[in-house]
Amino acid sequence: GVHFGHGTRKWNPKMAPYISAKRKGIHITNLTRTARFLSEACDLVFDAASRGKQFLIVGTKNKAADSVAWAAIKARCHCVNKKWLGGMLTNWSTTETRLHKFRDLRMEQKTGRLNRLPKRDAAVVKRQLSRLQTYLGGIKYMTGLPDIVIIVDQHEEYTALRECITLGIPTICLIDTNCDPDLADISIPANDDAISSIRLIL
Repeated sequence: GVHFGHGTRKWNPKMAPYISAKRKGIHITNLTRTARFLSEACDLVFDAASRGKQFLIVGTKNKAADSVAWAAIKARCHCVNKKWLGGMLTNWSTTETRLHKFRDLRMEQKTGRLNRLPKRDAAVVKRQLSRLQTYLGGIKYMTGLPDIVIIVDQHEEYTALRECITLGIPTICLIDTNCDPDLADISIPANDDAISSIRLIL
């Protein structure tokens, strides 16, 4: 399903070189292009991984969330798959403070110190913990800015992409026919709506 693009009316003209045909009102992605950029991205990733670089995978829409978590666990890297909190990278000091708090709370939970708190306080802390787990669970071991960010849907994760561009962090982006191929450092033209396609690329 990697070759299915969006409807012909919902397209970005900059994607013209990556589209091979139209079928039943849908653009078809040129798979030779997909394969070429995918192998380029793989070379970059393998090279960076062998040098011990840090990766962050971002994909927060429902269809991508599970695949992103699965890929991050498998590759032992970081991920954001629930919601991108604005400034997560550009305002790194705040994110770091939140991560410290998250780690402290988890330690307290593990050592059973939460059970000694009054019921009401414990409930508040547990609610805080579950919120932090939802939003920061995928980056809890991140100690600094990532070296490479892999983004699953350009439209959905536009804020994340802009932050990477601002900070000069190299990005690899999965782009559908309605995206702008010039924004990411390596753009892989592919269907960003099908679970099987996202999973294959990741």
